[in-house]
Formats: sequence, structure tokens, C-alpha cells
Amino acid sequence: MPNISRDEVAHLAKLARLAVTDDELDVFAGQLDQILDSVAKVSEVAADDVPPTSHAVPLTNVFRQDVVVPGLSQQQALAGAPATEEGRFRVPRILGEEQ
Repeated sequence: MPNISRDEVAHLAKLARLAVTDDELDVFAGQLDQILDSVAKVSEVAADDVPPTSHAVPLTNVFRQDVVVPGLSQQQALAGAPATEEGRFRVPRILGEEQ
């Protein structure tokens, strides 16, 4: 016997602005019931003596060292640009603005 009714599924669908058929209400009610049962089983297993974890294995810092390196000069940055103007990248106008 499902814990969630067709009326509850219909209400959720209305809140989500989803158009569902009568057949879909039955299917979704069964699927949502399975999801709720699975969540309940996980909740039963969780105990106070088990610390919460975000990963199954311990992680170490996976980031590289933050090393300062010289950046590109303006000429180097603009060297690969298809078009430049007054020391800047030139890009096509997209908003139709007047000059």
C-alpha cells in the first residue's frame, strides 16, 4: 500500500506545473513510494556513533601549490586575437548600440 496517494501526486504535479495523466499519477505514486521507502531504510541505518562523511576514503589536498608566475604582456595577449583596436580586443557589436 503506497504511503503517497494519487491526490498528493496530483497536488505535487500542480505545484510543479506539470501536466500528468491519470496513468502517470499511478506510476509516479509507486515511484515516489519506492523513493520514500529507500530514504527510510537509509535513515534506519544512520546511527549516532557513525560519523557523517562526504567521501568513502580520506582525501588529501589535491590542489597544486599556488606559485606566482609572470603573466602575459598586452602585446602577447593580443597577438592571437583576430582583431584589435587601441590595445584592446575588438569584438562584433551584439546589442545594436549606437556609437
